[in-house]
Amino acid sequence: MKFQPDKSNTLTVTGYDRDWIAVDKQRYEHSLVVCSNGTLQPWNCNSFADLGPAHFAQLADFDVETIIFGSGNCLRFPPPAWLAPLIAQRIGFEAMDTPAACRTYNVLAGEGRKVLLAAVVEWPAG
Repeated sequence: MKFQPDKSNTLTVTGYDRDWIAVDKQRYEHSLVVCSNGTLQPWNCNSFADLGPAHFAQLADFDVETIIFGSGNCLRFPPPAWLAPLIAQRIGFEAMDTPAACRTYNVLAGEGRKVLLAAVVEWPAG
């Protein structure tokens, strides 16, 4: 019986809090796009309110099966019209809060799936 997890060569979310995400133990305090193929780049938004159709059109350029959208500190959905480029490419889309999105990304990436995490990192008000 095997007790240790399989070693994955994909990028892994190794931690998160309300205002940061760690990918492979490197901490980021801004929104990110993390792809199981090894792509890691900033996502140009500081909050859910900053998002627009261009943010989701950008995601359609990645060669993935599924996009896991982390909407920030609470669950929010983008307007359906913004997802048209993803639908045209037949890319699956799931929205959840960012902590849940990080966990879901890790599971799917660990299974070898072609998955992308688009995570909004928001600084708490105050």
